[in-house]
Amino acid sequence: MIGVITGDMINSRRVADPGEWLSKLKTALSSEGPTPKIWEVTRGDSFQVEIARPESALQKALHIKALIKRVAGLDVRMAIGIGTKTYDAAKISEANGDAFVRSGRLFDQLKKNTLAISSPWEEMDKAINICLELALLTMDRWTPNSAEIMALAIEHPEKTQLELGNILQISQGRISERQQRAGYDEIMKMEAYFRESIQQKTTG
Repeated sequence: MIGVITGDMINSRRVADPGEWLSKLKTALSSEGPTPKIWEVTRGDSFQVEIARPESALQKALHIKALIKRVAGLDVRMAIGIGTKTYDAAKISEANGDAFVRSGRLFDQLKKNTLAISSPWEEMDKAINICLELALLTMDRWTPNSAEIMALAIEHPEKTQLELGNILQISQGRISERQQRAGYDEIMKMEAYFRESIQQKTTG
């Protein structure tokens, strides 16, 4: 079982300089492995990435969204597919399997929502996608400051608010306020629920 995220930028053409977000996206994707085998950026603002541990797919999507929304006016649309990989290739765009089919098909169906999941387990998908719809009411409205603290906290889960404050050179109180506004605690509870659900399905 693997995870596959298919995504594209929203409003990328309004942001004149792709350098503002492209390097952030590539940094996030490259932590999963080399391009073009594990990830690719295509047509300038579309991308696909394979996640070796499917339970980590939502965390990766949240991290990508937070990095992209650090740029004012920019957002990202993503479809997470969980499933098998039946054909390995030198390029991810040529690989195949249930995870790729689910991710691609779901991505084509994304209209109103900017993040959703498709897996072999319909009941789990239903629960997770309702959680995601609710979370997106907050996440789609992240300011660059909210997005910055979300990205930083995901990158450094072991660090306290005080330590995160030292990185950003702001007070622990300001970190707390920004995390509250970003819905950090609630969103990470949802991520933990997703992680546990996938682990139960794939190991059970």
